[in-house]
Amino acid sequence: MQSFNIVVYVFAAIIVASAALVAFSRNLVYSAFALLFTFFGVAGIYVMLSADFLAAVQLLIYVGGILVLIIFAVMLTHRISDVEISNQSLRPAQGALILIGIMAVLLGVIFKTQWSLEGQLEYQATTALIGDLLLKKYLLPFEIVSVLLLAALMGAAVIVRKEVRGEQSGGKS
Repeated sequence: MQSFNIVVYVFAAIIVASAALVAFSRNLVYSAFALLFTFFGVAGIYVMLSADFLAAVQLLIYVGGILVLIIFAVMLTHRISDVEISNQSLRPAQGALILIGIMAVLLGVIFKTQWSLEGQLEYQATTALIGDLLLKKYLLPFEIVSVLLLAALMGAAVIVRKEVRGEQSGGKS
């Protein structure tokens, strides 16, 4: 159990450090790559909690999809190394008050909750059960959502294509 706690603390440290890098870095590229470590750390915590489906979804959706999209958008942007991000409406006093309030609530919950584990936790795979439910009991809603997402993707492509055509014909006039 001691090694389990150490691994959880390592993942928590990775998450906090990389999330701080995302928030405080002035370089978009460094922020995007720090976000990668944040997502991997969260997936690691899910694995430690025996939530294998959530870990897989975290890796596939966030790391595999969203983060790769962000990195490509950042890398394909011209002169990205010249971009400086600054927040002109920075108010540290109000932020500190909100931070103190949130920390007080969280610490109150942590110290007033009775944390007890009855025996050892047993690992139970959830992915097979979710797969069976999606392909048997909830097959029709799953297929309807997939067709709806496909239609939304095609609609977005049509809208972008019309905007690109409009810009090209508008620029030539």
